[in-house]
Amino acid sequence: MSIIEKAVNALGKGKESGGAGEKNTGAGDLITDPSNTVQRAAKAPAAKSQADTGSTQASMAERAAYSEEESVISYDPGVENMVKIPFMELREMGMLTPAIPRSAIAEEYRTIKRPLLTNIVGDSVTPAIPHGNLIMVTSALEGDGKTFSSICLALSIAMEREKNVLFVDADTAKAEAGRQLGVPSTSPGLIDVLEDESADVADFILPTNVEKLRILPAGGLHTHANELLASARMHKLMLALSEEDPNRVIVFDSPPLLLTTEAAVLASFMGQIVFVVSSDSTPQYAVTQAIEHIGEDKMVGMILNRARKRTNPYSYYTYEYRGGPYGYGHREGQSVSGTGR
Repeated sequence: MSIIEKAVNALGKGKESGGAGEKNTGAGDLITDPSNTVQRAAKAPAAKSQADTGSTQASMAERAAYSEEESVISYDPGVENMVKIPFMELREMGMLTPAIPRSAIAEEYRTIKRPLLTNIVGDSVTPAIPHGNLIMVTSALEGDGKTFSSICLALSIAMEREKNVLFVDADTAKAEAGRQLGVPSTSPGLIDVLEDESADVADFILPTNVEKLRILPAGGLHTHANELLASARMHKLMLALSEEDPNRVIVFDSPPLLLTTEAAVLASFMGQIVFVVSSDSTPQYAVTQAIEHIGEDKMVGMILNRARKRTNPYSYYTYEYRGGPYGYGHREGQSVSGTGR
């Protein structure tokens, strides 16, 4: 039985046991060792608002944090197409923000990102993974928290001294990550680059008010998005992004594996896959089926999201080499393109 199969089985047992010895914290557990050595648990945050819904104003602490954030985040309106990430809104959803670098969620994502970064360069124990700087965050189903996780992971890596991040909104049908990050819905992006053979991807990458973070939006809706993502041009683009800058990490927010065909296509180009499972809603069979869509040569990590706090300090997350409705036309204000432009 593979390590991931053990993790899936453990997930099922955890759901059956419920109740005794567990406390709902809205967080999940993490294991990071490919040799099946269970390490200390780290909690993955739940994708839900932590704001007080009964209040119409931010607390004094929130206001102070926001003021601090404005002082440490650089925003120059003179820079063309700069995206101003709405950190106050992200914080209200429970996400990581640069203004509070010692928060619980910041510590959680430090633990999550460390093995991913190690896999990029390798160490004395394990060699570097080919194109390990191409990291896809996905899930089995909608609502498991993969967009929440991909944004937090990208922001956490952007805080590294020697790394910069390109965040790619590859969920082209919904573009939810771009919306949450403040990208205008009309911004051209990945799909537009793939449609136009003469396009330079650099012209579509947007700067942000985080110095080391850039965004490639999803781009226009297209009925043949799967074919575009599976094209030779996409493969060439991925190789160029991976090899162009050794200090750059490219984080992809992907569609769910069981709801679209695009996710499996994207996975074939990636060096590492981060698979998000919601402990309170993702069926065990869905996890098993979704993992089967990922190539056996890929390094796969699993985050158990929205887990109850357990008396057992160990968890079900591992890396190993494996030997709302989705569709088009759901984005407000955009029509579907079916042919090249």
